[in-house]
Amino acid sequence: MIRLLTILGLFVLLLACKTETKEQNIQSETSSEEKKEPTTAKKIAQAHGLEHWQNIKRIEFTFNVDRGDNHFERSWSWKPKTDDIRLLSEGDTIQYNRASLDSLTLNADKAFINDKFWLLIPFQLVWDKGTTISDPTLEVAPISKNELHKITLNYGNEGGYTPGDAYDIYFDDGYLIREWVYRKGNSEDPSMTTTFENYEDFNGIKIAKDHKMAEGNFNLYFSNITVN
Repeated sequence: MIRLLTILGLFVLLLACKTETKEQNIQSETSSEEKKEPTTAKKIAQAHGLEHWQNIKRIEFTFNVDRGDNHFERSWSWKPKTDDIRLLSEGDTIQYNRASLDSLTLNADKAFINDKFWLLIPFQLVWDKGTTISDPTLEVAPISKNELHKITLNYGNEGGYTPGDAYDIYFDDGYLIREWVYRKGNSEDPSMTTTFENYEDFNGIKIAKDHKMAEGNFNLYFSNITVN
């Protein structure tokens, strides 16, 4: 009997040791995950209000382009949780859901993806799949000539409406985007270079309302912004 009790005692002790070791490993793994440094893309998204996005039910905005004396605009209403979209352009209204596109709504959706990309590029850095993002470096920004941090966002050659494109994104110490260079098809030469300026906070979402070229005769900007 004494021997049996001794064996049972040792078994309980070993079981306790195993349990304790397992709990310590879980705690160690959890602690390691908590201490894991966010990626640069995540830091940029967070600086622009990513944590508030889960509360957004509807966002409306007008996408405008002024080039010299020419003006173009189209207005959008988007419900992110359901992907219901309404486009108003030149008096025409198109309503659709991104889950069911046809020949008419496909062109509208291409315009929506373009305009949303300009509006919410900080979040697209973490939303979009099939991309690669370089490590940050310190570079002289092409327009301001200020020294800023730079990452390069590359899209894969498959999927999406414009596969293979690249973007050089310049951001400050607070992780706010200040300029970018768009390179179509990842070409070496810039296709378009603009600023990110006139930031405004919409229910925690920071949006750069103006994007200007160095020449001064171009402004892509957003108006009538509401974030609910």
